[in-house]
Amino acid sequence: MLDIQNSLAHPLVIRREDYTPPEWLVPETKLDFDLDPATTRVTAILSVTRNGDHASPLRLDGAGQKPLSVTVDGVAINDWRIDGEQLVIPLTGAAHVVETQVEIAPDRNTQLMGLYASGGNLCTQCEAEGFRRITYFPDRPDVLSVYSVRMTADQKHFPVLLANGDPVEQGDLEDGRHWATWHDPFPKPSYLFALVAGDLTVNRSSFTTMSGREVSLGIWVREADLPKTDHALKALELAMAWDETTYGREYDLDVFNIVAVDDFNFGAMENKGLNIFNSRYILADPDTATDYDYDAIAAVVAHEYFHNWSGNRITCRDWFQLSLKEGFTVYRDQGFSADQGSRAVRRIEDVRGLRASQFPEDSGPLAHPVRPESYQEISNFYTATIYNKGAELIRMMAAILGPEGFRAGTDLYFDRYDGTAATCEDFVTSMEEGGKVDLTQFRLWYSQAGTPRVSASLSQDGDRATLRLAQQVPATPGQPVKSPMVLPLRVKLFGAESGAALTDERLVLFEDTLDTIVFEGLAERAVLSINRGFSAPVVVETDRTAADLAFLSAHDDDPFARYEAMQQLMLDTLVASVEGRTDHEGVIAAVANTLADAALDLAFVAEAVLLPSESFIGDQMAVVDPEAIFRARETLRRDLGTRLEAQWRQAYARGEGQPYAYTPEGKGLRRLRSVALGYIAASGAADAADLAFAQFDSADNMTDRMGALTTLVSSTSDIRTTALDIFYSQYCDNPLVLDKWFQAQAQSSRDDTGAVVAGLAEHADFTLTNPNRARSLIGAFGANQRAFNTADGSGYRFLADQLIALDRLNPQTAAKLLPPLGRWRRFDAGRAELMRAELERIVRTPGLSKDLFEQASKSLEG
Repeated sequence: MLDIQNSLAHPLVIRREDYTPPEWLVPETKLDFDLDPATTRVTAILSVTRNGDHASPLRLDGAGQKPLSVTVDGVAINDWRIDGEQLVIPLTGAAHVVETQVEIAPDRNTQLMGLYASGGNLCTQCEAEGFRRITYFPDRPDVLSVYSVRMTADQKHFPVLLANGDPVEQGDLEDGRHWATWHDPFPKPSYLFALVAGDLTVNRSSFTTMSGREVSLGIWVREADLPKTDHALKALELAMAWDETTYGREYDLDVFNIVAVDDFNFGAMENKGLNIFNSRYILADPDTATDYDYDAIAAVVAHEYFHNWSGNRITCRDWFQLSLKEGFTVYRDQGFSADQGSRAVRRIEDVRGLRASQFPEDSGPLAHPVRPESYQEISNFYTATIYNKGAELIRMMAAILGPEGFRAGTDLYFDRYDGTAATCEDFVTSMEEGGKVDLTQFRLWYSQAGTPRVSASLSQDGDRATLRLAQQVPATPGQPVKSPMVLPLRVKLFGAESGAALTDERLVLFEDTLDTIVFEGLAERAVLSINRGFSAPVVVETDRTAADLAFLSAHDDDPFARYEAMQQLMLDTLVASVEGRTDHEGVIAAVANTLADAALDLAFVAEAVLLPSESFIGDQMAVVDPEAIFRARETLRRDLGTRLEAQWRQAYARGEGQPYAYTPEGKGLRRLRSVALGYIAASGAADAADLAFAQFDSADNMTDRMGALTTLVSSTSDIRTTALDIFYSQYCDNPLVLDKWFQAQAQSSRDDTGAVVAGLAEHADFTLTNPNRARSLIGAFGANQRAFNTADGSGYRFLADQLIALDRLNPQTAAKLLPPLGRWRRFDAGRAELMRAELERIVRTPGLSKDLFEQASKSLEG
């Protein structure tokens, strides 16, 4: 085993228990930017006040800038010093005005943190600690300041100058330059600062708030992209109205601007009044964006807008409280999205995402609580646990409190902590007081990592049934022993003969290691429906038979529980197949029944008949066997395709000739059509490739085109290459669509996918400097369980090589692509040794960032 202690000096570990309030506060900040891509000069005037009785100097965080001058109360000083990455200024009084001047180079900022260049424009990203790359400042979330910003730039190259808050003044200068000033009256932490300068055009609208204020809305993009912004703008208007109706929250500035940029580490950023977005989550038209893209744009636009209250007006005291804003806001955007379309399908998608990313995180070396206890690099904690599991915690509290209690709790939280930097404890306390409940034990969800496992067994004696529950929270790194959690489980019983409900739905608060619930007066044998709506983020193991699961997949009145029963039936069948016991009849009958049910929403049908992913199947096994899982899944797909071919063709034909419309009905037709095409191809039908190519060639929208291309990419037909060439030729000048071209090939199930991906890494259009492009190839390949985990280790070497190269440019993105290597303990000894060797090679790399070092070293130790 590699001696990690000696391989690299450990970065400083930040611990939650060591939190202390800031020694100096900054009530007011004035910034002056002389903007230029090569050399930008930043003048910062900070009004600072001593916080408490101490004699400590002022310490300002900085990284990567050149300090030019420091003045205190208008007088230049020379006794300042640089300590590590901090500017230290000795101050004697209680309040001072400190002015610093620095130079930075945006066009050389490949980390995309701070002020950087993207597509000829200048923009910022400051969360979590990017503001220190712009100027010296106490860069922590509990230092809130009122900002005034002046920008000066060349008018030809940067005709648009935007910042937080509302515009104040603008003017022209004689040298071809111009200036603008902006003011944000709401105190905010430095991570919410934003600035954009560029050659942009705007799609404008307005929104009248519930109190009658008119807000000017604008989405700023390159002129050629303007026609692709209508969907995002409409989503913003819908989100503003939804937040007023659902939470009583009104927008508070006169303007709300969004800017789309191509180079961005995140999906988007909620900076006060000036949201900066990855263009992937703004630009859409039917020819270039899939239904999934449209849905994601609406969700992300809503998410960032909702942050105005859950994140901006109330921010985090420290970064350990990150889920305070992110988990709550994800819950809010999930509710918005559910109200815009199919609530059942939205819940299915949310849970699928949780299981695909957060459950493996919770069971691996990088497991951490929703409120972590320590970190080396905070950007590594922008995780599925913080976001998605954090949202599930809010959902559980909402279930426990009920609608009225939860609304009372959120109102209390917003009113009590407005304008402050709060904690997760503050939120839970508000829920307790507003909902009049005791959440003492529930707080364990914030401090304990790991996914609880629940064993549920239903026995019946005459008209009396007994449900026996047991829970266990697995050990995780640093937490070998766990206490029982509060699990709100929605439970209902159905009659096995009649299919009718035998009981009303009951919310069971399972708080102990063991519990027993009794049901009386049952007229027939009962079948258990449990964790309905996925009311708790747990793994449930039951003694239900395959017949029970098939019954629930046809009769359960909770859409998610119906979907879950089908998925469990498929999963049990696939795991048995991997172990050599093959019986597909139950799954085939259940899928046939679902396809024949005319009362079901087509989008729901499409989700219900999809087989669990290869990675999710692997998560159920003690040792992952990628080849055996792939063979078992492909065999079941083939049998489903062959035995139900007539139904698949009927489902496929329903979407033919339908004009494109972004409606719930249209989305359902297209989704089921793509699923049906996949099963037709899996059956080995002679016309499958021609059918897919005909759809690809005639499609009037990207959803149908990508559905066909995804099928062709995994085929052995020569038409595959023709389709890929046509797609590339048509979209090579559109970066977002070209990402789909890279991703589709990286996700292929062909035997040569690894070699294809290695070749694509050398393609002229592949670059590591753009996070979207890196994710589209490297990230997609790492998620392809079979292709990535070839027995010769070539996939592991490829990923490690790419991450080492990417780390030199963008450590944050590199670190987020490492987790597939961290799952080495789940595989056979040969693969495990090869994966571990690549992790050790990464850790030994000279000059490795603390971002990637933390992830790799924890993956080895955990």
